[in-house]
Amino acid sequence: MIELIDRLAEEHSLSISEYQYLIEHRNQEAAEYAASRARSVSQSIYGKDIFVRGIIEFSNICRNDCYYCGIRKSNDKVRRYALTPEQILQCAEDGYSYGFRTIVLQSGEEGSPAYIDGLCQTVRSIKERHPDVAITLSVGELERDDYEKLYQAGADRYLLRHETADPDLYRKLHPKELSLEHRMNCLRELRSIGYDVGAGFMVGSPWQTARDLAEDLKFIETFKPEMCGIGPFIPHRDTPLRDFPAGGLDLTLFLLSLIRLAVPDILLPATTALGTIDPEGREKGVLAGANVIMPNLSPVDVRRQYELYNDKICMGDESAQCRTCVDMRMFSIGYRVVIDRGDIRRRTKRDGRGVGLANPGSASNTSRTAEEGAVDA
Repeated sequence: MIELIDRLAEEHSLSISEYQYLIEHRNQEAAEYAASRARSVSQSIYGKDIFVRGIIEFSNICRNDCYYCGIRKSNDKVRRYALTPEQILQCAEDGYSYGFRTIVLQSGEEGSPAYIDGLCQTVRSIKERHPDVAITLSVGELERDDYEKLYQAGADRYLLRHETADPDLYRKLHPKELSLEHRMNCLRELRSIGYDVGAGFMVGSPWQTARDLAEDLKFIETFKPEMCGIGPFIPHRDTPLRDFPAGGLDLTLFLLSLIRLAVPDILLPATTALGTIDPEGREKGVLAGANVIMPNLSPVDVRRQYELYNDKICMGDESAQCRTCVDMRMFSIGYRVVIDRGDIRRRTKRDGRGVGLANPGSASNTSRTAEEGAVDA
């Protein structure tokens, strides 16, 4: 175990079978060792700086019916909403005043022409007011022309979690209208347009195996996204997967450490889902190698309508409270929240790493059968 972790830290690559071995045989000693090495790597690049991204969940209207998601189209218990452009701009103004220099605009997947036009104008408006702000979008699978329009409007980054690198498992978690091949193609197109790209996956989803997770790690290692968001699967009461158990904290932390060792300069969030399954989950995530926190800037009165999973934290806190809470939490473990866009360091966006991946839809070259969006903040 230790030998494999050392080799990953030095060579930034393992085989799928070796990743699988680490996952299946992990123990406390190996997890603590991986976290220690991951912290060292992260601090060698980013110091003890923690970057904050203020999320504005501006609409929970979604055309998709993903089986795990609380805002899925078929959930008729959700009160649908869409913030006005003025409300979104006010949230962004509030975030700027609290020191956020990255704004994340997140919504359910809608993608209509009117939706794209409105989002382009909102991006332009934020950039006109605050040219020093990075804008990240997390609005799902779109057509390439739409991605290009949003990029030309001023969007800098795009988060699109691939959810799983295994096609069989992907089919079990999504309706037949959605495909892993299309989602992976979206990631390739986003990169070719010029976005900083974020991918990511769920940990402990129904029917997931150690092999599935190993394929996810290999995909991240090979594609080398600028950002990677992972979090434990947490069921939502109004979805078909409501009776499945949640993913585990310890495994998620271990995978965070391995991702940091595989892609040393990656921007790695300690997600809200970690804080949901453990009161100190985000702190533990940072100590496992993460360096990004994503507080909520959405109006308090709509936050409960953007509940992707049960018992999501920070539903009732004002944005200023969220920022103060994050500052205190990071200070308690020896880190500091900085006023900074939090761009990726030590490599350029167009250095070619990952672009040559022929088939990111399958991290392995074999076909197998498994038993069996939205970005989590």
